[in-house]
Amino acid sequence: MADDSIAVVDLDRCQPDRCNYECANFCPPNRTGSECIVTREERYGEDESEGGYDGGPKQISISEEICLGETCGICVEKCPFDAIEIINLPQELDDTPVHRYGENAFALYGLPAPREGRVTGILGPNGIGKTTAVRILAGEIAPNLGEWGDPAGWEAVMDEYRGTEIQSYLEALQDDAVTVARKPQYVDRIPDRFDGNTRELLENTDERGVLDELVERLSIGPVMDQPIDSISGGELQRVALAATLARDADFYFLDEVTPYLDIGQRMTAARLIGELVGDDRSMLVVEHDLAILDLLADSLHVAYGEPGAYGVITDPKSVKNGINEYLSGYLDNENMRIRPNAIEFEEHAPRSTKGGDTLVEYPDLAKSYGDGEFSLTVEGGTIYENEVLGVVGPNGIGKSTFAELLTGELAPDEGELDARLSVAYKPQYIQLDQPMRVDSYLSSITTDFGTSYWNTEIAQPLQLGRVMEQNLTDLSGGERQRVAIAACLSEDADLYVLDEPSAHIDVEQRVQAISAIRRYTENHDATALVIDHDTYMIDLLADRLLVFDGEPAESGHASPPVGMREGMNRFLSDLDVTFRRDERVGRPRINKPGSQLDREQKREGEYYYTA
Repeated sequence: MADDSIAVVDLDRCQPDRCNYECANFCPPNRTGSECIVTREERYGEDESEGGYDGGPKQISISEEICLGETCGICVEKCPFDAIEIINLPQELDDTPVHRYGENAFALYGLPAPREGRVTGILGPNGIGKTTAVRILAGEIAPNLGEWGDPAGWEAVMDEYRGTEIQSYLEALQDDAVTVARKPQYVDRIPDRFDGNTRELLENTDERGVLDELVERLSIGPVMDQPIDSISGGELQRVALAATLARDADFYFLDEVTPYLDIGQRMTAARLIGELVGDDRSMLVVEHDLAILDLLADSLHVAYGEPGAYGVITDPKSVKNGINEYLSGYLDNENMRIRPNAIEFEEHAPRSTKGGDTLVEYPDLAKSYGDGEFSLTVEGGTIYENEVLGVVGPNGIGKSTFAELLTGELAPDEGELDARLSVAYKPQYIQLDQPMRVDSYLSSITTDFGTSYWNTEIAQPLQLGRVMEQNLTDLSGGERQRVAIAACLSEDADLYVLDEPSAHIDVEQRVQAISAIRRYTENHDATALVIDHDTYMIDLLADRLLVFDGEPAESGHASPPVGMREGMNRFLSDLDVTFRRDERVGRPRINKPGSQLDREQKREGEYYYTA
């Protein structure tokens, strides 16, 4: 194979007990007597140090030296489980990977350079190596320069990066001259590793003596004495951020700050991060919320490649140019097209609901969880057929409670909903713990599973092809989210309620999810109610808004649904945040607090973009 190609075998999909090794039998080099595709046992025996046979199913190994590359591709076509990828790497790519996980496994090319006293951002799809890069820079993984069987060692790594900022950083890391703190990507896994209460966790990390301030700023006082496994995702996210920022470190690595946080909490997190950065402290932030990344970062690295196969991290760019190039799908300096089509943020025209058919008129509703506990009041309103109703408001204000009232999972204390309304519901926190495969799970929901209509309307936009044969329990956070959205849309219902569909999915997947939801409602005269904190998603998806306000964790209130501009102005004015549109690509951008444009929009009462 040419030096600019790699072979990737997804061992989660390779199922030799269910095939006849068609990949090996039809491989042209194999048929001429070469050992291009053989089993790992045949290649390595039982030497697991070489990534070889482990006693399980005899999965395949592909010799990249013998393979003919993407111009052949017969093994890719013959594999019945889509387990093989033969990929031509970009010609401009350096031949030496930073790290490779094993033979025919994921390879990472390029590293971001943490810059002293700055916030460095990384933007790219899931499965592209961003977390791998963070773990290398945090000292958790030793880069092997692609030599997984016989790791190159730190001396070779230093030679590879000699004369660069990365060399200086890695040398300081190896000499213990810098300290690091890292916030993990999936905060919902924290309870699996710590079984105490919140206070015990945070007191163990408070090396700077700032715990009281962080607890107040992040509003986590009410959960300080609660067990870690009893608090919500949003609370876990803020606790994880507090635990990381309380450490006394030179470099902080924050892997996804915003999942489960409302926009006010995201702004608070951004301000805390900005305040901590200085001459002796630096940040590297991996984030999918473009508005927050735009506000927070001083420079940006774009990550691209083939998810699960290889990833490339570019040299630093300006934040504005980096985000706009990523959205356009073309990287100027690299002369590289990373996506066939641009992600566009032109303001969509909300569908007119005036005079439309009514799906449901809900009355005034009230729900209380008891004396001194949270209570919700909802003014009566109308949900129309064939609309997407966006729901916005702070965390802990009753949005999910309202969703559960609609689904019948909760009974209101006052008011009565139409029992004839059938509702499909994707909850905020996904529980896909059944011991079954994705395709079996989805086929149990709808008889349309596998039809051309279902594949076109749901499976393809949500990029489910490569996870269909995986077990639900093995899915990543983003994969679980997309499967849950598909499961919701696959039901036969009058109303589709999706609570935080953007959590843990990347920018491209969010746009695909938006396309799937909106296209489904348009093509099937269906109605959706979408609760989300991602302004991009709400901006592109909703026809009207239902705005919640009140005192988080104490009381919530919702007025009847209103138009987009009125609703967003009401919502953002409560948060004292203004948005504008990027003049080049039309994406929403947060105005820097106190800037001239921020002040002008507030004077005019236009918090939701200028006309």
